[in-house]
Amino acid sequence: MGHAWEPLRGDSRAAAALYITVYTFHMPAFIVISGYFSRSFDASPGRLKRLVTGVAVPYVIFEVAYTFFKRWANDDPTYPISLLDPWYLTWFLIALFIWRLTTPLWKIVRLPVPLALAIAVLAAVSPDIGDDLDLQRVLQFLPFFVLGLVLKPEHFQLVRRREARILAVPVVAAALLFAYWAAPRMNAAWFYRRDSAQELGAPGWSGAVMTLAMFGCSVVLVACFFAWVPRRKTWFTALGAGTLYGYLLHGFVAKGSRFWDWYDLRWLHTPLGEITVTLAAAALITSLCTPPVQRLFRFAMEPEMKWAFRRDAAEIAGRGGARPS
Repeated sequence: MGHAWEPLRGDSRAAAALYITVYTFHMPAFIVISGYFSRSFDASPGRLKRLVTGVAVPYVIFEVAYTFFKRWANDDPTYPISLLDPWYLTWFLIALFIWRLTTPLWKIVRLPVPLALAIAVLAAVSPDIGDDLDLQRVLQFLPFFVLGLVLKPEHFQLVRRREARILAVPVVAAALLFAYWAAPRMNAAWFYRRDSAQELGAPGWSGAVMTLAMFGCSVVLVACFFAWVPRRKTWFTALGAGTLYGYLLHGFVAKGSRFWDWYDLRWLHTPLGEITVTLAAAALITSLCTPPVQRLFRFAMEPEMKWAFRRDAAEIAGRGGARPS
């Protein structure tokens, strides 16, 4: 939905406010959950195999697929395939691969979250990191992954108390109001965390301030989001297992809408058009997380690849360990 609102921001302050609010917490929440489900990673043969088949191989497949899609849809036949320069959504997979490999380190250091925050701050004030492997995003989003690693089940129970659910309402409302005020005044690129402060035309010291401020705001809104997760099973509970499918597949539609100028239709920039775009985006991402879509694309997202590993590693992987998110 955030990607659907992006082209509407210039004509709608409300869309811009919603966009900023969502971008404050949506990837941080996704990354916190990824860190939480990486707590058992210990670099054993079985878990390394699952890391390769569940993260590295999908990264290669989708990076190549997106490249060919851009060549075809954007009439850009010379656009190069580069596994070192992730395009669009694929940065998350290579970031998750790197983060998960570092998990054993975060388990032994004394203050993992402050250390990760210090690394993020240094990245935000370092314009020479470059684009390889989208390291700016890897480093600037790192604190959320580490936060997920140190969280325990009781922390999630804490924010799901009735008082937390009620308190989340005015907090999110205040965030929306602030976003409405900030929308015409703030560069939304800060939320992407793909550039240093200097690359965004700001002084270096502001990178440190923005990193810490946005981390605080993101953690608060992530807590509000988790507070509203239903306790009981619902019709959409099973979709949670397919979020990575929806994440990677919706990019073809999101980018296609730009390549094929869907947003040139003027009525889409009216209130009714914005509501229509929102509902269509919600329906699309919901359908892409469903079990039929998971079965159809499992070959790319969860390949077994028994032929690629020694038998002992394959047996270890089959006996234990949860599938990495």
